[in-house]
This record gives sequence, structure tokens and C-alpha cells, in this order.
Amino acid sequence: MFDEFAGETFDLLGRDRGSVVAADDGVPLAVREVGPALAPLTVVFVHGFCNRMTGWHFQRVQLEEAWGSTIRMVFFDLRGHGDSGVPRRATCTIPHLAQDVDAVIRALVPEGPIVLVGHSMGGMAVLSYVGQHPDLIGSRIVGVGLIATAAEKLGDVGLARTLNTPVVAGFSTAARHLPRVVQSGRGASKRVLAPILRSASFGDRSISPAIVWHSEQMINDTSLKTLVDFLPSFKNHDETAAVPLLAPIETLVVCGDRDLLTPFRYSKAIAGHLPDAELVKVPGAGHMVQLERAELVSDAIDRLLTRSVETLPTPSAWSEWVRVATDWVDHARHWVAHGGPAAWWRGLRGRPVVGPTFR
Repeated sequence: MFDEFAGETFDLLGRDRGSVVAADDGVPLAVREVGPALAPLTVVFVHGFCNRMTGWHFQRVQLEEAWGSTIRMVFFDLRGHGDSGVPRRATCTIPHLAQDVDAVIRALVPEGPIVLVGHSMGGMAVLSYVGQHPDLIGSRIVGVGLIATAAEKLGDVGLARTLNTPVVAGFSTAARHLPRVVQSGRGASKRVLAPILRSASFGDRSISPAIVWHSEQMINDTSLKTLVDFLPSFKNHDETAAVPLLAPIETLVVCGDRDLLTPFRYSKAIAGHLPDAELVKVPGAGHMVQLERAELVSDAIDRLLTRSVETLPTPSAWSEWVRVATDWVDHARHWVAHGGPAAWWRGLRGRPVVGPTFR
């Protein structure tokens, strides 16, 4: 079949501004940033289980096209995933992931309004972070997006049940008794885990082969140790108490109606506690909805950002920043179209280089 994403390398984030943030227990967290450090709004993206920050590839592209330099986007690999460090088994929990979110925010976004967007386990980490820092709701956190996630335990259905097989259970036992063997078990992870997660990742059989390949690469690159160490967290996870805390701010809840890992009923339950939240049910989409229906998810996040911006305490300052940034983009396009910087530079002379910050 025709694949519109054939040739897509999914490596754009790898060329963005990079740094390493140390978690509170010393685990190095790989971080990438897009947009100016002084942008008046920062969006922090938290990826899901057995993924990495490149799972947000399309959102990184599409939201930059929509917002230009008026926002900053921060992406990072969770502990045990992607280019981040390998944690101790005892720290492979949702609350520890929330502490990693906090470490990244303290290091890179020490002030100003923030929108948090999490997918799957990343959404659980966002809820845990909110529960640990309720004082930041409204004062720092002005919007939250929960993509294919759940607030309650997943012990009987969804991800935990899908992975509760004798084979995975056997590897879990091996992880406890033969940690050195499992530590290097990427090949085993590919054979054991990939078929399970692949079958539940996408709802549409005609999904782009390039997107399927990228999803499988993220799964294959996740060590089996990470897989088995995080499994108990899904059975114990319960952040239902954090959900009502989101009521004062803008909230987005998105889920595919064919999601087998975090079924839509979990998203509906979250939205049920938040009457003003936007609930988006994506027809035909599975768990990797942000890849499978990328434009739809990006548009929903775009609406979340717009609503969040409208709640900021100094909209006039934001408007001035947007005007300046938009002028920069327009002049840059003029420069490219006409092949010379002279007129472009004359138009920019005297304009401020950075916009206002929000404290």
C-alpha cells in the first residue's frame, strides 16, 4: 500500500537542543528542547511504557508549525527508557517517574506557566506529579493533557492483563534471580514483548508501515529489565485522588476506541470527574493514538494550549510576545522568498529579541 510516511526517519528530536538532567537519585535523564528558553509557555511531554521521547515525533513537528517560537516544548526519556539511565528496580514506580518530571521542571522550567502532556504511563506520571504538587495547580500548571492513560489500577484489564502471561511472568522471575542476564536481554525483549504490544498498539490494520516500524523500534530498544521492573507499578497504580485536582485548569483527555492497553472507559472515568475537560474519543485508533492519528491528537493539544493561554494572568503580555514572534516568522519567510536579508533586517531593526516572561 502507499505509505505517506515512507522515508520518515523520526530522528528530528535527536537534532534538537539536548541536555542531561540528574534525577533525585542520580539517574541521568536525556532531555531535548524546542523553542526559546524565555518563551512564555512551556509544554512538557512525558512518553509511555516501552517508548521514548520520539513517540511524540509528529506532535513536535506539527505543534512547532502551529506555534512557532511562541512556546517551548520539553521532551525527555523516562528512567530505563531511550537514552536515560538504568534505575534500580525499587525506583521503577509511577511516583518515581513523577519525581523525574519534577527534576526536569526544576532544572529547565524553574518559573513560568506549564502545560503537562502524558501518554499512557507518562499520563500516570503526570497525575502522580499533580498529586505530589497540588499547590502548583493554577499557579504553575495551567493545563494537562492525558493521552491513552488511566487513573486507577490496571490489574484486571488493559496493560497489566495483556502482559500477564506465563512467559512474561517467567522473565519477571528471572529478573529477580538473574539480574545480570536480564540486564542485557534486549533480544529477548524483542521476541517476547514486541508481538504482545504490537498487537495492541494500533487499531487500524492499514497503519503506515513506517509508523509501525518506529513503534517497534522503541519497544525493541527497551531492555527486558525495564519491562519486568515496571510491571508491578501498573497493578499498584492508583492516582484517582489526583484527578479532581485538575478541575480548576484546562484539561484534555484523549483515547482511541480500540485501545486494548488502557481502554476508553478509563479516559471516560477521568473526564467524568472533570465536567469542563475536553474528552476526545478517536475512532479506530489503538493505544499509540498519538502516532496513529497524529494530526487529530496534535490538533487537540493545540486547542488545549489555546485554552491554557487564555487563562494566563497577563494576556496582553502574551499577545505582544506572539506579535513579535509572528513578525519574526513572517520576515524570515519573506527573506527566503526574495533571496536576500536586507529588507528582512531593516524590518527587524529596533524590535525586541526576547518577549516577556511570566513569573
